[in-house]
Amino acid sequence: MTMNAQSLALPSVSVIVPTYQEVDNIPLLVDRIAQVREEHNLDLELLIMDDDSGDGTEEVVDGLGKSWVRLVVRKDNRGLSPAVVDGMRLAKNDVLVCMDADLSHPPEVIPDLLEALTQDYDFAIGSRYVEEGSTDESWSFFRRLNSRVATLLALPLTRVKDPLSGFFALRRELFESAHALNPIGYKIGLELIVKTGSEFIKEVPIHFSERKLGESKLTFAEQVRYLQHLKRLFIYSYGNGAYLLLFVLVAVLGAVVNLTVLTALHVLRIPLPFAVGFAVPAGTLVSLALNRRITFSYVVEKPVLQQLLGFVGAGVVGGVLNFAVNMFLINQWIGFEGVPQLAALAGIVAEMMVDFGMLRFVAFREPARRCATK
Repeated sequence: MTMNAQSLALPSVSVIVPTYQEVDNIPLLVDRIAQVREEHNLDLELLIMDDDSGDGTEEVVDGLGKSWVRLVVRKDNRGLSPAVVDGMRLAKNDVLVCMDADLSHPPEVIPDLLEALTQDYDFAIGSRYVEEGSTDESWSFFRRLNSRVATLLALPLTRVKDPLSGFFALRRELFESAHALNPIGYKIGLELIVKTGSEFIKEVPIHFSERKLGESKLTFAEQVRYLQHLKRLFIYSYGNGAYLLLFVLVAVLGAVVNLTVLTALHVLRIPLPFAVGFAVPAGTLVSLALNRRITFSYVVEKPVLQQLLGFVGAGVVGGVLNFAVNMFLINQWIGFEGVPQLAALAGIVAEMMVDFGMLRFVAFREPARRCATK
C-alpha cells in the first residue's frame, strides 16, 4: 500500500462481487474487505450479487451481521457480467469496484484503485501484466498461454496490458455514460472500457492468486462466449470494417473447401468446367452457412423466407460470377489451365466482394450499432 493512498481522503465506494456457489469464500472475502474498510476509514458497501446458488449463501451472509454487506439473489438473466451491471445500478456510492469472490483479487489493493481515480484517471485496473504484477506459480503453461492469447485478441480494442482483469474501479458517472451495455460471458471490464470510451486508464499491479476453495468457472463454454463478446465489441467499435473482417475469415474457409474439391477433381481428370462447377457451389454453401451463424448472426431474427432469399440470391449471383471468372481465365490466359487453382482464387475474390455487398448492404442492411448487440 502506498503512503499516498493511506493519507488521501478517498471517495465512497461500492464493491460489487458476482457469485455463484462461492459460499466457502464469502466469509473470508468479507473479513479481508472489512479490514481494509476499517484501516482506511472507507465509506464502503459490499454488494454480493448471487445467481441463486442454493448453497447456503443467504444464510452465511445473514449470519455475518454486517449492515454494510448486501446480498442480492438474482433469479433472472443470470451470468457474471449481467450480475455486475445489475450491482452497479443498485450501488449507492461514488466509485464502483468489481472483484471476484474467490480471493484471486487482493482486497488490500482497493485503496490504490481509488487513489488512481483521484488522480483523474477514468478507469483503474488491478493488473497482472504490468511491472510488479504477477500470477500464481501454480498456473500451467496452457493457462498462461490461453490468457496471453485472449489478451492479444483484445489489442485492437484497447492498449491496456490486462484488459481482461475482473478487478477494476470506475466512477459512477462514467458507468452511467456507457453506451448500449450488452455483455456476454465474464469480461465485463473490457465491455466497460470500450463502451465508456475510457482512454486514461491506470493499471495497478496485483498478485493474482489461485483459488483455494470452490471450483473455477472458467470453462470451454466461457471461452466461446468470450469470442462472441469480442465479436460484439469489434462490431461496436469498427462497424462495417469488423463485418468485412469476419466475412473474409469465413471466406477463407470457403476457399479451402473450393480449392480442395477443385484439386481432387482435377487430379481425377474431371473436365475443368465440371470440376469448377462442383467446386464453386461447395465453397459457396460452406461460406454462406458460416456467415449466417457468425458474420450476419443478427439475421436469425428475420423471417425465414427473407433469410433464404438473401443468402440464395447472393450465393447464385456470386457463384455465377465466380464460375465465369474461372472459365474466362482458364480459357483466355496461358497457364491457368495447368494450374486452375489460380483462376479459382481470382473467382473467389470476385465472389466474396459481390456476396459481402449484397448481404450487408442490400439483403440484410442494418445499422452497425444495432447489430453490435446481436
